[in-house]
Order: sequence, then structure tokens, then C-alpha cells
Amino acid sequence: MRMHPEAERRRAVARVQAGEPITAVAASLGRSRQWVYSWLARATVGEVTWAADRSHRPAHLPRVTPVDVVAAVRLIRLELYNADLFCGAQNIRWRLEELAVTPLPSVRTINRILGREGLTHRRTGRYVPKGKAYPALPAARANQVHQLDYVGPCYLRGPVRFWSLNTVDVATIRCATEPVERRAGQATVNALWATWHRLGLPEAVQADNEMVFYGSPAHPRGMGLLIRLCLGQGIEPWFIPFREPWRNGVVEKFNDHYEAKFLARVTVADFPALGPASLGFEQRHNSRYRYSRLGGQTPLTALQRQGHPLRFAAQEAPPEAPLPKPETGRYHLVRFIRSNRQLDVWGERFLLPPEAQYEYVVATVDVEHQQLLVTLQGDPIDQFPYRLR
Repeated sequence: MRMHPEAERRRAVARVQAGEPITAVAASLGRSRQWVYSWLARATVGEVTWAADRSHRPAHLPRVTPVDVVAAVRLIRLELYNADLFCGAQNIRWRLEELAVTPLPSVRTINRILGREGLTHRRTGRYVPKGKAYPALPAARANQVHQLDYVGPCYLRGPVRFWSLNTVDVATIRCATEPVERRAGQATVNALWATWHRLGLPEAVQADNEMVFYGSPAHPRGMGLLIRLCLGQGIEPWFIPFREPWRNGVVEKFNDHYEAKFLARVTVADFPALGPASLGFEQRHNSRYRYSRLGGQTPLTALQRQGHPLRFAAQEAPPEAPLPKPETGRYHLVRFIRSNRQLDVWGERFLLPPEAQYEYVVATVDVEHQQLLVTLQGDPIDQFPYRLR
């Protein structure tokens, strides 16, 4: 009967150290000379546990993603999700690259991490309503409502890094795509101005709660760039609820189309070449793509058949940032109120009456009268002084 492996190793080493030849020890135990040499070498290191079994797993695993990279993937996925941004593997990799995380995992590796961590849940099929009335904007005629969204950072073969301000007229599905190298300040003003010069000025603009649109959580009453530019042109901005990107469903669906038909197919050498390429895609979309919701018409055909006159800005050149503070106009925030009855206006909270609980409300800021009016299904339920800064 063979003795316990650890006892056998200790006995073999003891016999060698007592002067017995290694060949004789190996033969008597039915082991190789190399086996005896290996355990003798471990014993001479001086560790108490030298005779114990050790893992055969390699000390260095080149194909295993470091734990800090896995943690970074988890955190960035959560950050993108909470910001109502695309949170797939490619977008996570772009964000990792921005943060200079090394080693930079491949898209395939990020997908495996998301699968292991249970972070692949997504809404499938049609959106199932909560059973609560949502204050959706009517969009029966051209330029009644524009939905807009920033996509990016985007990368084209070249390589060229940029963002694209994508805008869709909900009634006619006409689009405008404006690439920018950076999103803040004058670049966004220029992109919006160029968009409105091609599509015309809308009555309302609907956007998500990105800081580039509303301003800053440190100064929620400061009226961000989009708000100031819109109010200066008689346009009312609307901001959808947090973490409900499907409320901007028309432009979100267009973004998928943009990624498949433009980003995946276009090669440009530098950023100046990107503008004409983006404009060419926009013109093809508006003049050639047919939509079932338009009865098989193209966006431009739908516009022509409506015969609705378009309104354009009086000046050709865009205004210069920083934009002046408007003195009139209104902007709106749609929010779902939970059990705490708190209305969140970009970090500033207001307690609402009980009837607002588990309902969608519209918070309207009246710039001229410095008031915040809250309505539920069109009926006022509360009002607060709201001094703008």
C-alpha cells in the first residue's frame, strides 16, 4: 500500500540527506530520479510546506483579463446605462480607450465579461408601458417636434474620432447629421444652427438629460446651451425622463440606422472630409429611404405632400457662445415620480403632492415669471418660485 504522497516525499528527501544514493531511493519508491531531484530542490528552499501539493496553474495567464480591467468594464457599463447612453461592448471599449485603461480589452472580451457578470440584460421587443399616461408631444406636421441626440465618440477607419449631433423631424423622418470634434460650447451651437438651416426651426425640441444640453448639475437653474439657443429662437425644449431613452425612440432608431449605414461603411482621411461624407448620407436618407410609417414615402416626399411652410432663422451665421440669458420662453422636463414624491430637476428636488406618486408629470419653467409649474395630465398640481441664475 502506497503511503500518503506528502509523507513519501519527506521520507525520500530524508533518505538522500542521510547519504543514500538518489538512484537507490528512486528505485525503491518506484519513482524517477528527476522526481527525487525535484523534491530535494524544494526541501532546500526552507519552506515548511515544501512537501505539500501545489497548483499546476501557470503563474502568468496571458489570456486572462486583469481584475481591475473587469472592474472598469462593470463601472463604465453602469455609468453609460445610468446616463441613458449606448452601453454595448463597442461603446464601453471607446470609453476605456478615453480613460487610457491598459491592457485595452477587445470588443469580444468585453462581451464575455458582460455575459459573465450578468450585464447583458436589455429590453427586447416593443416597449411595454407602465400603465401610466405619458405626456407625449403631438407631432402631426413637419417641424412640430424634433428629437435630437449626440452619438459618440464615433470612430471611422482612417482613423477619425468625433461625435455626431443627430436630429430627426418626427412627422416626416427628415434627418440632419452634424459631426463635431467636441460637444461643448460653440461646436454645439454651430451644429444646431446648421441643422436648423437645413431642416427649418422646430416648435419643440426633445432631448435627453446630457449636461451638454441642460447645463450643469452644479447650476441647475443656469439654463444650458440648448435651452438658451432654443428660447432665443422661439423653440420650447423638452427633456425626457431619466433612464428612459425609448421616449426619444425616433432618433434612437435612426441612430441604429446611422451606425449601420454610415459608421460601418465610410472611410475618410481626416475630420474636414467627414462633413461632406455625413451630408451625403443625410441627403441619401432624406431623398431615397422609404418608411412604412410614411406610407412608403421618402422623408422629402412626405414633407412636400404636407405642404406645411417651414420657418428659418433670420441670420445666416450662428450666435456666439456664451449665449445671453433669455428673458422669456418656457422649457419642460418630463419626470416619473416615485414613492418619495420627489421631482428631480437635474439634482434639485421638490416635494410634490400625493396624487403625483407613480405618475408622469411635466415640470414647466416659465422664464419670464420665474416659476416652476407642475402638471399631471394637463392639470396643475403644484407651483414653486424658480429664480433663474
